[in-house]
Amino acid sequence: MITFSELIDELKSNINYNRDVLYAISKNPNLLYKKITELASFTGSRHQVAVQLHFPDPNKIKDIDSYGAENISVVIDKFRRKFAVPRENIRRKAIESLGNNIQTQDAYMYEGKEGLRIIKENGRIEILPGSIHLWCKVDQNVKNYVDWLMQNIYSPNTGGIST
Repeated sequence: MITFSELIDELKSNINYNRDVLYAISKNPNLLYKKITELASFTGSRHQVAVQLHFPDPNKIKDIDSYGAENISVVIDKFRRKFAVPRENIRRKAIESLGNNIQTQDAYMYEGKEGLRIIKENGRIEILPGSIHLWCKVDQNVKNYVDWLMQNIYSPNTGGIST
């Protein structure tokens, strides 16, 4: 199974390979968005996941160097409703990996669904049984934590993906 770190490294490699094209179309945000969505989709499809890049600040679409470094979603199984491990284990690992200066909250707890939100100083991480949404910069601590999630929440042994 691929780790999050490997997935992001592959995405960044695809972005770097297409850097000239991205710069050439950078004056047209719609074309740029279409191309980066295509690259993210291609990368994810190779591993049976959906990778999405988000641009909550529309001006960030022109910041090609930030692609793959913030505001990323990975959808493994959008129909999963329950975590394979207790939420408390996910919370504990978040504090261990990301530090004591985070807050953890239950989120999306309706219609039999589970979810967690981790609030950091500079963003948040939303963890659902079938997806993870990073609304923050992806530093090494975040990568390590999401690698753990991929291995323990989303792996084939827990009902997740196989590659």
